Amino acid sequence: MLSLNNLQNIIYNPMIPYVGTIPEHLEPGTLIVIRGHIPSDVDRFQVDLQCGSSVDPRADVAFHFNPRFKRTNCIVCNTLMNEKWGWEEITYDMPFKKEKSFEIVIMVLKEKFQVAVNGKHILLYAHRISLEKIDTLGIYGKVNIHSVGFSFSSDLQSIQASTLELTAISRENVQKSGMPQFSLPFVARLNSSMGPGRTVVIKGEVNTNAKGFNVDLLSGKSKDIALHLNPRLNTKAFVRNSFLQDAWGEEERSITCFPFSPGMYFEMIIYCDVREFKVAINGVHSLEYKHRFKELSSIDTLEVDGDIHLLEVRSW
Repeated sequence: MLSLNNLQNIIYNPMIPYVGTIPEHLEPGTLIVIRGHIPSDVDRFQVDLQCGSSVDPRADVAFHFNPRFKRTNCIVCNTLMNEKWGWEEITYDMPFKKEKSFEIVIMVLKEKFQVAVNGKHILLYAHRISLEKIDTLGIYGKVNIHSVGFSFSSDLQSIQASTLELTAISRENVQKSGMPQFSLPFVARLNSSMGPGRTVVIKGEVNTNAKGFNVDLLSGKSKDIALHLNPRLNTKAFVRNSFLQDAWGEEERSITCFPFSPGMYFEMIIYCDVREFKVAINGVHSLEYKHRFKELSSIDTLEVDGDIHLLEVRSW
């Protein structure tokens, strides 16, 4: 599971510029978590994932993450190879603010890096240099760093189309060849029905041209949908509802921050409490939904459909 609490090899209050060896190989599933504070006189700072620490000739930089505060606030990402910069990828959605604290989470995926700041997805950056060449972390510029930590869980590298505590209702759901993923719509029976303390986890990747997707928990007997989760990327609405006695109820839409973005990897955790469902995305609490369907023990079926690659489904 994606956790920011069990970090390893934590470095506290490093002096900047900081250049240090990454303690293990980066693999899909690795997290790099950097916590710090932006000073009032900041003009720019950068986090570099480097191939060595050579200064002359300068080491290749596989991923250059460079927030800039002068003129237009933006984040510039790039790659340095053979002392030449490639093309810049610029993000104008600026999550950093002067005199404010921050938490950067860099998630390593098979084909890209995924970056969140303060729990909000910010950008994706496709690999231009292979992961096995990256062995050094560099932090430079006007920034105060409180801690740098790593999580080397390689869940994603060995990910299987796995259904722990679920029974796939349709055998066609699981593809056996190539990249393990489930075909959609996916329907599975929970081996133990829903109730307080039960958890369902859905791992997937949002399609690059996604309009939306849905995750439903329902009663197989009555076909009532106790929980309908419907992130709509085209309108940035995270719709929740229930379908009871052949009718949809009133939609719930309020949310602090829409947590999905095209192309991003996500882990959705649905936790069943006594009075409500609680939903977290990539380790960040997103919403609660008060139970409208009261017979929790009748909720025994999960359905997933829409514009995602479904990678893993678990329930316990």
